[in-house]
Amino acid sequence: MFLTVDAGDKQPIYLQIVDGIKALIACGQLREGMALPSVRQVAGDLGVNLNTIAVAYRQLQDEGLVTVRHGAGAVIASRRPRDIQPGELRKPLRTALTQLILAGLSDREILAAVREELAPLRQKGDSR
Repeated sequence: MFLTVDAGDKQPIYLQIVDGIKALIACGQLREGMALPSVRQVAGDLGVNLNTIAVAYRQLQDEGLVTVRHGAGAVIASRRPRDIQPGELRKPLRTALTQLILAGLSDREILAAVREELAPLRQKGDSR
């Protein structure tokens, strides 16, 4: 599992880890049933506090992406659709689009950025 964190990023480290694991799931590098490395291992690899990794894993568990079994570790959960309304899924997208518009990007630049970010997720996920 390849994750990186940026201490200078405004986003908390645990959220960087959550987002990184989500991206690995989305692109197919982490599949249902695969075990995540232990909290201790990830903390050591990234040079962060154990509690930071534990919080990230708990967040993923709360979102239904990971199943955590005490003593057995964290495992990627089924990607079956959950009871989430499409409108709820779009809220973060709307927020990001608003930020891009406020930053002065044109529709063309925004669409290009979306395509650029989506391409690696779809490219590796095509084998599903």
